[in-house]
Amino acid sequence: MPLVKGGKITGDSFAAVADGAEPPAAGDILVSAARFLADPEPLLQRAGKVGVIWPNNRDVDDLVPHLGRLAAVALVFPNFRDGRAYSQARLLRERFSYHGELRATGQVLRDQFVFMLRAGFDAFEVKKDADAEAFAQTVKRYSVFYQPTGDGRLSALHRRMQLRHSESAGS
Repeated sequence: MPLVKGGKITGDSFAAVADGAEPPAAGDILVSAARFLADPEPLLQRAGKVGVIWPNNRDVDDLVPHLGRLAAVALVFPNFRDGRAYSQARLLRERFSYHGELRATGQVLRDQFVFMLRAGFDAFEVKKDADAEAFAQTVKRYSVFYQPTGDGRLSALHRRMQLRHSESAGS
């Protein structure tokens, strides 16, 4: 499955580890929320980064105490009509200041890509190679937005205000 990150199609350094399987001694891993919360310390103390696959029907508050030690959080879109992962992404970025990789997984569709970016996602697991290329191009398409959101970019209004402030300071 292709991974789009930072506007580029890239290899995935994370290996998904099934709940009953032994994690490798080293290397980056993604584990389920249930497995991670059951006993996070052995996973976090091994060599390699740890990420968690977080279902959209679980409260992100359960994850907050561990955010500083997680390299990635993969939020699940079980179908295209279910947008709870958007809310989770905004909470993680804006309320809890999560700076690690925020990955969209599951039903990640082309027509929702810009909205996912704006919610704070920075990595996307897509089903088709053609979709991966479209996602990589979309990142470059828009540089200014009107609405402030979780991706950290300034809105058009805030850009204008900065420009006016710098012009008045220079006078």
